[in-house]
Amino acid sequence: MAGDPIRQFLDGHLTLTRRHFVQAGLLSAAAAASINADEQQQTQLTEVLQDLEPWLTEQDEFRDVSRGKPKPHSLPEEKRAEVGLTRATWKLNVTSDPENPARILNPLEGDTAFTFDDLMELAKTNVVRFPKVMTCLNIGCPLGNGIWEGVPLRDVIWRTQPSENLRRVFYWGYHNDDPEQMFRSSLPVGRILEDLYDLPPVILCYKLNGDWLTPERGGPVRVVVPEAYGFKSIKWLTNVVLSNLPTANDTYATQNNDVDSPLKTFCATLTPPGNPKPAEPIPVTGYAQSGISGLSKVQVWIQPRDEEWSKDDPHFTKAPWKDATLLPPPDAWGGNLPGGRIPQNTRDFDQSGKPVDWPLRLSKAHWCMLHPGLPAGKYVFRCRTIDANGHAQPMPRPFRKSGHAKIESVRFEVT
Repeated sequence: MAGDPIRQFLDGHLTLTRRHFVQAGLLSAAAAASINADEQQQTQLTEVLQDLEPWLTEQDEFRDVSRGKPKPHSLPEEKRAEVGLTRATWKLNVTSDPENPARILNPLEGDTAFTFDDLMELAKTNVVRFPKVMTCLNIGCPLGNGIWEGVPLRDVIWRTQPSENLRRVFYWGYHNDDPEQMFRSSLPVGRILEDLYDLPPVILCYKLNGDWLTPERGGPVRVVVPEAYGFKSIKWLTNVVLSNLPTANDTYATQNNDVDSPLKTFCATLTPPGNPKPAEPIPVTGYAQSGISGLSKVQVWIQPRDEEWSKDDPHFTKAPWKDATLLPPPDAWGGNLPGGRIPQNTRDFDQSGKPVDWPLRLSKAHWCMLHPGLPAGKYVFRCRTIDANGHAQPMPRPFRKSGHAKIESVRFEVT
């Protein structure tokens, strides 16, 4: 990718990256000296870092996995206004489940439905901002990383004055008034009412990276669940139902998925090994998703392709993994932030816009490595994460239906 944010990222990090490589012992003395001395020439490492994606993703750069025929964001503006998918016309119904009713005194529907003006009034005192990577449960790469802004969903639920028999909250968005197209998610009410395990609240989100949510990103209002996969963060939100049903009835639950699995920690390459020559250093870059258990390191391993591996070790736990370098926080965040700065009062950032820790949990980080040259031959490159609890990818949850965590394998040849 090209553009000013990438250039700023590279300028801000190249010196730091060199120092990290030398400290980590990932470069030979000759290669380190060459990189430090050759400031005006493109090195292999510089070339791959130039193509490194920004930490934040611009709204129109997010991968889109929207559903619907037609997809709601593709509707003409007049139709979106008619069905409540503009800020001026948006309304949210918050009602009791007719089949498994929760006791509430003040349902919000019809003339009393919650409006965008009501949302903005709440935002004057209850605004929340936090970084989060948006990932699909069954896709092996993030859709995008952003700073999400909204108000806690619980603040609206309390307006209905619930008193008892409330165990689950169901919610869905607009899908062409067609029941067959409805895509629904749910959460236990305890997760909405209380921020467990030092998590941000579940929010009614109206901004991404400091700008109003676009229709493609689920605007005017969507749910964002910080620790969850994307199917929990319903777009084009129109209905919230308070239920006494004790179990999930998510659309994904009927499709053989684990609907309560939080984000996993895993990594993959952005710049995999190409077709290096013998003895030529091999630059590699990648990203790592820091899931619910955080991220402590990324490791890599290059294996000769004809080398057999024990079937009793399917996750390569006994392989000679080597630590890669986790890049530090960038000077330029990307994402087309207003003024290029992290918005004030964003969770996990101080008032100067610097992260209070790194890598940030429930977000992403970048890593890189300059691997020493190899003899001619055929190889397999693999990378894995070690989470903050010491578990190596794909553990502790290797099952595909609870989110992607498979170790990436990239074949390449040295000729």
